[in-house]
Amino acid sequence: MWKYIMINYNDILNMKPYSMNTQEKNGFLLNILKELTQHHYDNCNEYRRILDAIDFRFESLNRVSDFPYIPVRLFKLFELKSILEKEIVKTMTSSGTTGQKVSKIFIDRQTSKNQTKALTKIVSTYIGNKRSPMIIIDTPSVLRDRNMFSARGAGILGFSIFGKDRIYALNEKMELDTEAIEGFLDKYKGETIFLFGFTFIIWLHFYQELLKKNHNIDLSNGVLFHGGGWKKLLHQSVSREAFKQKLQEATGIMNVHDYYGMVEQTGTIHIECEQGHLHSSIFSDIIIRKPFDFTVVENGKKGMLQVLSILPHSYPGHSILTEDEGVIVGEDDCPCGRSGKYFRILGRIKNAEVRGCSNTYEQSAK
Repeated sequence: MWKYIMINYNDILNMKPYSMNTQEKNGFLLNILKELTQHHYDNCNEYRRILDAIDFRFESLNRVSDFPYIPVRLFKLFELKSILEKEIVKTMTSSGTTGQKVSKIFIDRQTSKNQTKALTKIVSTYIGNKRSPMIIIDTPSVLRDRNMFSARGAGILGFSIFGKDRIYALNEKMELDTEAIEGFLDKYKGETIFLFGFTFIIWLHFYQELLKKNHNIDLSNGVLFHGGGWKKLLHQSVSREAFKQKLQEATGIMNVHDYYGMVEQTGTIHIECEQGHLHSSIFSDIIIRKPFDFTVVENGKKGMLQVLSILPHSYPGHSILTEDEGVIVGEDDCPCGRSGKYFRILGRIKNAEVRGCSNTYEQSAK
């Protein structure tokens, strides 16, 4: 088995995340993804059998869209890893509803380092390099098992690096602690407050509880990052626009960013810009495919989302076909000024299993 692959992550992950146009990025990603594909082919038996079964040839890789992909659900069925057992430093698990299998993602030190550095570079383009006082809209009990991270726990831990002082907005019973929040805001009055949480939990346990208590808090200096749980909100007829508007009415917060990501590609997140578009960085790419023949569709057409990432070294998660539907809105011309593709997520593919970061709360509550 290989012990190391010759990708210079130190240099790559020091680059500006939105510094390449689509053409430049394609050439940049091609060589890195080729090496990752070879690495996983040589070191993961299951991945090798998949590529052999489809008669894959490395010489066929001329574009990013040529890379083979594996369905995200395979991570629920097999323990896919490209490292030795002794090299695993942590195992992350996906979210899922009760009774469903969860993905197990095996992380080594190289991959963990890559994930943290990429996340830092991407988020810093939105909030700067200075750490801010942080409110985590969740309960501290999520992080009890530091060796077996849920999607929720991994998200909280990853974004916590941007906080210089942190509190949880919810107690162990998922109850809103308004006294702790008010005290924290008084302590850091006038400073930018960084907030993080999962969409459904923010809506149910933060916003709706503020309404029930008829309690307004001033987060006009806040910046909120949130993701996951949109399917549940859409069932309640809560749109993305309504989510932002209601939060603004209750707290005064204006700076709100949704993001798209998954535990199978931790660190590779696609953040909503000021124009309401999700952006892929130079560390990742997205491709939209038709759900029946899996051919690539043109921009503006909806289809299944394939996500690619240069980060996964310890497991073959560098090219995944998701169960999400999306559409590429444009490339290199978003008014926010960030280069590369920008897109929207339309929801889950019909009949795909329901999952989301907030589902882990539902399981624990039962």
